[in-house]
Amino acid sequence: MADMTNGIKEEVWKRFAKSQVVFLGTAEGEQPRVRPVTLTNFDQKFWIATGTRSAKARQIRRNPNVEFCFPLQEGEKNGYIRVAGIAETINDRDTKAKLADQMDFFSAYWKGVDDPDYTLLRITRVEVEYMCPGEAEAHTFIV
Repeated sequence: MADMTNGIKEEVWKRFAKSQVVFLGTAEGEQPRVRPVTLTNFDQKFWIATGTRSAKARQIRRNPNVEFCFPLQEGEKNGYIRVAGIAETINDRDTKAKLADQMDFFSAYWKGVDDPDYTLLRITRVEVEYMCPGEAEAHTFIV
């Protein structure tokens, strides 16, 4: 069973590029809010850069529980990777600089790593649900 889970984990990580658009869900009171964001996969960790004053940043400060969905398609077959976790704000300048270097879009939104509107989020305590395109059963595991 552990070998199968490790194989599935490896398959999931291979599906992530350096960056991709995912659909991020946050909570605003009792109302879920979902929007597309660019997710950065670096060092097998999930990162999102956002504006400090954005609605998603404000919602995450109030409730750090988030979930994102990454749709998968192979020909006519669909699947997904769904990840639930805690969005942690990263304030360490070196980490923020390292991640800014990984984001091709960074300079289009921020003046630099010290820009007060640059907020870096890392999704931690991650639970993954993976539905391989064409399969009918999802696999769930903790990263």
